[in-house]
Amino acid sequence: MVYVKLFLAFLKIGAFSFGGGYAMLPLIEQEIVYINNWLSAYEFVDIIAISQMSPGPIAINAATFVGFKHLDVLGAVVATIGVVLVSFLLVTSLAQILLKYYKSPVVNGVFTGLRPAVIGLMAAACVSLFRTSVEDFKSLIICIAVLVIIHKTRTHPILIILLSGIMGIVVYTI
Repeated sequence: MVYVKLFLAFLKIGAFSFGGGYAMLPLIEQEIVYINNWLSAYEFVDIIAISQMSPGPIAINAATFVGFKHLDVLGAVVATIGVVLVSFLLVTSLAQILLKYYKSPVVNGVFTGLRPAVIGLMAAACVSLFRTSVEDFKSLIICIAVLVIIHKTRTHPILIILLSGIMGIVVYTI
């Protein structure tokens, strides 16, 4: 029964989230932290951080990590299948139709309406992650430093992650 609940939670996430992993974050957080209480808000942020550092889409990585943490390897498999199943079925069954009618005003209208919604979902995820991750003035400085570095330079994200980890060690342990 627990596996069915895990599968259905991630099936819902995969079915009702458009715009990729970042747009899925508010729904993932709602299901994982608030509805099912599988993770705390802090654990959720940690899972997102780990998902960001791992290769692959963030939603799939998050599902795999949550499933593994909650129910070990089988939980990881169940959650991962749940989050990708609807997208897989839609893409494989609708690809030809979508390509054929991509220029139609109706399809164009749907995508034009979805784009700003996706940005709104991503912004909501940023606000939620900010509230949980920026706990004090030190973490605010790290956040602002990363934002400025990424905005002003072409520094590789892996280097940013490594430097942020080092800054965390220096600021919080020394």
